[in-house]
Amino acid sequence: MRVSLFSTCLSDILFANVAKDTLEILERCGCKVDYPMEQTCCGQPAYNSGYLQEAKQSMKQMMKAFRHSEYIVGPSGSCISMLKEYPAVFRGDVEWEKEAEAFADKCYEITEFLVDVLNVTDLNSSFKGKVTFHSSCHMKRLLGVKEQPKVLLKNVKGVELVDLPCEEDCCGFGGTFAVKNSVISQEMVSEKSRHVSETEAEYLVGADMGCLMNIGGRMSREGKEVKVVHITEILNTH
Repeated sequence: MRVSLFSTCLSDILFANVAKDTLEILERCGCKVDYPMEQTCCGQPAYNSGYLQEAKQSMKQMMKAFRHSEYIVGPSGSCISMLKEYPAVFRGDVEWEKEAEAFADKCYEITEFLVDVLNVTDLNSSFKGKVTFHSSCHMKRLLGVKEQPKVLLKNVKGVELVDLPCEEDCCGFGGTFAVKNSVISQEMVSEKSRHVSETEAEYLVGADMGCLMNIGGRMSREGKEVKVVHITEILNTH
């Protein structure tokens, strides 16, 4: 199976190991992975800020970059959910509507792809520690991906998975929301930090780097020693 890796901006700039782990996980599952060098931002920051025409330029570039891909897989529920919005954005556009639909149908978040497409629930991974999982808003609400990450984590040897209280609550990041509404965002992430502490987990695991960056930053400022890791880091430990 041929898979094209979509690394996302945050992985490209701040979390390079996440893209590397995603690539290695896919290869361990027998996929032949390529990396289209022409890929760029999914367009979400501009789109959510109301700059539709500017966002469309990124979206068109993404569709061109992955035009010949069989599957497009990325380590972010938020970014993949944006790719899934392309058909709505280009609806009625004679030149791009059909391509946007075909493009969106090929896009998957990494845990979704493993469980739902490859039918892989056990990667024969091992990671010792008590972990709790933060389910990001875009991943669960827009993509509908909720249980796949937990299924994979439960099958990692040595992992003790504990439920996160009020898991459905937003961490307050929301991309530009954290910038435009910083006071509200701070209260939300502080509450999320308290819930993480209640679990007494050693590791907070998530599938969206923006959320992990936000929660991890808050817990660090509070002097908490909980380690924040992307799910691919655990799944790729063997």
